[in-house]
Amino acid sequence: MPAPYQHGITVTEVASTARTIATIATGVIGLVATATAAAGAATAALDAAFPLDRPVLVKNILAAIDVAGTGGTLKATLQAIADQVRTPVVVVRVAAGADADATNLAVIGTDTGGVKTGMHALLAADAQLGYRPRIIGAPGLDPQPVATALAIVAGKLRAMAYAAAIGATLADVIDYRDHFTARELMLIYPDFLAPDGVLGATAPSFAVARALGLRAQIDQTMGWNKTLSNVPVTGVVGLTHDIGFDIQSVDSDANQLNAASITTIVRLNGELRFWGSRTCAPADSDFTFESATRSAQILADTMAAGLVWAIDKPLTPSLARDIVEEINDKLRALVRGGFLLGAVAWFDPDKNPTGSLKQGILQISYKYTPTPPLEHLGLQQEITDDYLADFAALVAGA
Repeated sequence: MPAPYQHGITVTEVASTARTIATIATGVIGLVATATAAAGAATAALDAAFPLDRPVLVKNILAAIDVAGTGGTLKATLQAIADQVRTPVVVVRVAAGADADATNLAVIGTDTGGVKTGMHALLAADAQLGYRPRIIGAPGLDPQPVATALAIVAGKLRAMAYAAAIGATLADVIDYRDHFTARELMLIYPDFLAPDGVLGATAPSFAVARALGLRAQIDQTMGWNKTLSNVPVTGVVGLTHDIGFDIQSVDSDANQLNAASITTIVRLNGELRFWGSRTCAPADSDFTFESATRSAQILADTMAAGLVWAIDKPLTPSLARDIVEEINDKLRALVRGGFLLGAVAWFDPDKNPTGSLKQGILQISYKYTPTPPLEHLGLQQEITDDYLADFAALVAGA
């Protein structure tokens, strides 16, 4: 249809708001647990709330605790998380086996024929529930085979996994660490003691459960580049094993555990805190620190999710420029916010030959420097006579 005749000016208003890349949600917990109803109680409510081997989204954690049964690990773990934070939790309930090996197999689960069970069901949470777990664990159910599998699932989710470091003695715990090399895994030792009932009794409480909750709380209040270490843990009163700690001693139990890349728990300024920022990555890795691993994970998914709009657009120089500019805008925002020390994106002609561009393949490069934690502060203390030099004059009032 021809445009109507006009001798003058036509103004058309269009939206020109620039796109911005939004940071992905980082505080979603993924939890694998067992649960049974009280003896003689009906299991219908528990089964309805937490069907076996299916991911279930918990937004109201206090309501979930009420229907989490009384046996197994689920109720205690949800309570430990609730003591730290309110955040979405994806729960996969599994059935305890007849023995430890059977339970481990149930917790690990399978991914066959398009059906995911056990911890593998966490991989289906994004598609089923619209939430991707970024902080995962199976408190109280995480011996070596489970911890190994957790690290693998965490890698697929681009999440951090937390598991117990196991051993009868400190030396055993340190030796146990040698079984793992995954940057996505942090080991924690020992467990907490927490109030149990109203009569002043205490009972063991999974440290991993409280680590999951505290990790989400730190994400909400401080940022995903702050490690788990040196933040007070609420709802706890003691430890299941004695951990010697002196912030100036290299020989303390806590320092020995940290030197082996095991996060421990100490009492500092009257409060119990996780102490240690290292993952199970090899010592020479760029991802020794929890903050480095999470920075890599969150950057990767943030950039991928934020640039979906560009896929299948005509591949033109202006599109490449727009992508580079959007990435740099986001990187600058992250640097200004203190999440990264520095970062930049660019188009590299050498990585984009004509043949690749012809096939619709565009390669944009970016580099970044994560913020390491201040793990060791050196203070130089010197005794001096300097302030006695004018003593006589000061006595005389000069």
